Amino acid sequence: MSVDTPGTTTDTPAYSRTPRTVPTRYKDRATWEQEAIHTILDGTYLCHLGFVANGAPVVLPTIFARVGSRLYIHGSTGSRPLRGASDEQGLPVCVTVTHVDALVLAKSAFNHSINFRSVVAHGTAYQVTDPEELDVALAALVDHTVPGRSAEVRPASPKELAATAVIRLELDEVSAKTRSDGVNDEPEDLDLPHWAGLVPVTTVHGAPEPSPHTTVPLPAHMSAFPR
Repeated sequence: MSVDTPGTTTDTPAYSRTPRTVPTRYKDRATWEQEAIHTILDGTYLCHLGFVANGAPVVLPTIFARVGSRLYIHGSTGSRPLRGASDEQGLPVCVTVTHVDALVLAKSAFNHSINFRSVVAHGTAYQVTDPEELDVALAALVDHTVPGRSAEVRPASPKELAATAVIRLELDEVSAKTRSDGVNDEPEDLDLPHWAGLVPVTTVHGAPEPSPHTTVPLPAHMSAFPR
């Protein structure tokens, strides 16, 4: 059992609802179920990290990985968010992940839309400084991009580790929102002579292309990589 609203229990583990994770529009598209949120996060490796620097909003694209109920987000020791997250009080952030599944083309411009799956997580991020946790985080970041990759490459050198930073965000204030509907045309528009429908959108990995200095055959973890 888990509690996601005061006085309410569910059989499915869910994150707690807060004012920041309850949408003001289309609340029926939102979910706080952990499995649904984790599935969306695990299905991609690019996130957008939002924070405030010198009084102005900043949003940076970067790679991430989930380990349990934590997000590990990659960066440089010289970057602004990493410098802020190294402080004892941490760095307030907002992390977003989005999959675009289809373009929804209606008979009116107003009713055009997108089918999507998204996650928004709020919280305070901290720089990972424990060497063992940093090893786990860096391996997760590599393996989240290509499963099994971290065991097939040279580990980071001390110089590379000194230039690399990872921040950790606990998944406490987090929710998902999805749209997977068809076209919602107005009744009075149904007979208009305009095309309407869905245009599916997918991300496709092409065939691996070896670099000129690669002298070994394609490893098993790359042969199994979905394309």
